Amino acid sequence: MSTGVRRRMGVDERRQQLIGVALELFSRRSPDEVSIDEIASAAGISRPLVYHYFPGKLSLYEAALKRAAEDLAGRFAEPHEGPLGARLLRVMRRYFDFVDEHGPGFSALMRGGPAVSADGVGAKDHVSATNALIDSVRQAAYEQMLTHLGVTEASPRLELVVRSWISLAESTALLWLDGRRIPRAELELQLVHDFAALAAVGATHDPDIAALLRGMAKDEPADGPFAELVGRLIALGS
Repeated sequence: MSTGVRRRMGVDERRQQLIGVALELFSRRSPDEVSIDEIASAAGISRPLVYHYFPGKLSLYEAALKRAAEDLAGRFAEPHEGPLGARLLRVMRRYFDFVDEHGPGFSALMRGGPAVSADGVGAKDHVSATNALIDSVRQAAYEQMLTHLGVTEASPRLELVVRSWISLAESTALLWLDGRRIPRAELELQLVHDFAALAAVGATHDPDIAALLRGMAKDEPADGPFAELVGRLIALGS
């Protein structure tokens, strides 16, 4: 028979619960629109208790942002099996899964986070913390891409190709969220094609990228995304 007594959470467990609740709310609406009262209500605790674990909404937002950033960075991890085109397509699908699930939060993350508190306290620290999280996501994505390419140290031009593509993926996702006017699946495939196109341009200037491109083409099956891009380009001239 249940006594109806609610189990008391430990400090870390309660903090993790609040981060999860806040992340869920921030994922549905702009963080600026979410109040401490809403977070407390969703967590089933009082407003003062939220402040017992976090100094304010900004610190709670930063904790939620950190968890989201770690999740997003992990979307680029992929077993190094099979052709590169298919791997990148799976990565883009997981990336857009995150964007789809955390739209407002993703936008806030990539655009520097929500506005600070009315008195502006901690503004510089908040911006620095947010920028550091964004940089950590980009760096993790960059390192994963080098692993996919089988490269331990990128040439300057290859670094430019990979980092440009990561920036393009971010911009594409943000534009897609603004009305979702292009089917998501088409954009996922287009981004894989975009990587091949950037690599092809880089290959005309860098023999190491040219060698990578030849390896990509050699391993690509006839029905793979890179082969599809070649087919589409050939069709343009017919």
